[in-house]
Amino acid sequence: MKVSQLLERRREQWRNLEGLCQELEHRRVRRLGGQAVSHFASLYRAACADLALADAYQLPPDTVRYLHQLVGRAHNQLYRSQIFRWRDWGHEMFQVLPARLLCDRALWLAFAIFWGTFGFSMLLAYASRTYSEQVVGEAMMARLQEMYSKPVTDRPGDASGMMAGFYVMHNAGIGLRCFAAGLLLGIGGLFATLSNAVVLGGCFGFMLTVGERDNFLQFVTARGPFELTAIVLSAAAGMRLGFSLIATDGLARTASLRRAASQATPTIGAAVVLFCLAALIEGFLSPSSLPYEVKAAVAVVSVALMALYIFGLGLRRRV
Repeated sequence: MKVSQLLERRREQWRNLEGLCQELEHRRVRRLGGQAVSHFASLYRAACADLALADAYQLPPDTVRYLHQLVGRAHNQLYRSQIFRWRDWGHEMFQVLPARLLCDRALWLAFAIFWGTFGFSMLLAYASRTYSEQVVGEAMMARLQEMYSKPVTDRPGDASGMMAGFYVMHNAGIGLRCFAAGLLLGIGGLFATLSNAVVLGGCFGFMLTVGERDNFLQFVTARGPFELTAIVLSAAAGMRLGFSLIATDGLARTASLRRAASQATPTIGAAVVLFCLAALIEGFLSPSSLPYEVKAAVAVVSVALMALYIFGLGLRRRV
């Protein structure tokens, strides 16, 4: 059979591929269905082969041009970039993610390790200066006392904005390290969570014993819930990836890692939001001269909002 005759018999497949391209241009892939997407990919590969034959055997220019356009159109649909949609983001963040966090054992493991160790380390540092010297270090202890030696006063607006940007970068760096450590089969995440909790708890406990205590509390109380919870979320997301390399549920390790990554990405998104909120509080509210009661109220409201997000929205989604 001549190549021209073979390609002529393939015109029906080209029309099918063209129809699927038109459908994909107006609908999302998930609405098309898995079987139709698989058929589309098969038709695309066949069209690529037809185009190669048409070029090699110098078929009529109209046929070659049509196949070029068809293959390009199909390629754009098969490898198209994902457009950010606020509606999809809202559905993921306010319906899917809360229920996932509520059932995420890696999150609750990280939560228990961090807050349990943080509280225990704070108590030890409060009771023993020797413990503070061993965990925090004398240089850090002196730096903390110097940092909070002056009462909190209002900061100029432009300086507050600059410091908020700095805090975003600084806090995100801490979260990124906790997340990356979790890739070490989850063990690295456990260690990073534990070490951060020990040091931060030691700093808090030590500062509660010195004369700069009130200045310290004025600065850290409002931002604490968002910032520390974001660290836990980052560590949990990394631990989920690390654990997926061990507990694969029968999947290949790469497939298990991809599945865990799709589940961990929204968690990291939530951590980024909390880091940004903590940075805004740290940049504008913490250094203000507002009464401590206002800052304590912000901390209480922050905890309530996070509890409502995970338990309120999460339980409603599960029901």
